[in-house]
Amino acid sequence: MVKLSLVEPAIRVAVDVTFLRMAAPPITPAPGLPADAGVAVAAACTVPFYRYLYNTVGQDYLWWLRRTAADAEIAAVLADPAVTVHVLYQGGAPAGFYELERRACGHTNIAYFGLLPHAVGRGMGAAFLRHAVDTGWAHGTRTLTVNTCTADHPRALPNYRAAGFVELRRVREIWPVPTRLGLRVPERLLAG
Repeated sequence: MVKLSLVEPAIRVAVDVTFLRMAAPPITPAPGLPADAGVAVAAACTVPFYRYLYNTVGQDYLWWLRRTAADAEIAAVLADPAVTVHVLYQGGAPAGFYELERRACGHTNIAYFGLLPHAVGRGMGAAFLRHAVDTGWAHGTRTLTVNTCTADHPRALPNYRAAGFVELRRVREIWPVPTRLGLRVPERLLAG
């Protein structure tokens, strides 16, 4: 009997992932969102809505991992009581989202954070990030973490630092991004 190996075609992508931590909540006043903007918890977030947010925010930044996940896997994440999805709305339309993962040890992670393309560069990023930070610190959090990489928006790392996160470590990773996803990979990120 011949065993067939089903290896999915992929593009090898080299990224530097930076892991950051905040050890205490910020003491400075939070910047405000625009008057027509607000954040709501997606209490019963559906898989299609989550995919819309994830895919739209991450399309230019190689957010690929959850694109490859089955609906059942995404549904399990959304059903986890330790996970919450928060959606930024401006003028009644989604403009961004963040996902928090709270763990019993008092650790909260900002798993995903970003703005939809039409909201990038419109002055909401710092206020929206602060909303994520303040929400992350609620409910007995002892440490707040986030990570970013060289595939993300170039302002991501400086914005996390400006919000009060401190770099813990940086790791080079090689990602096998499936070609079927049709994501555009910048030349600077192609692994040799």
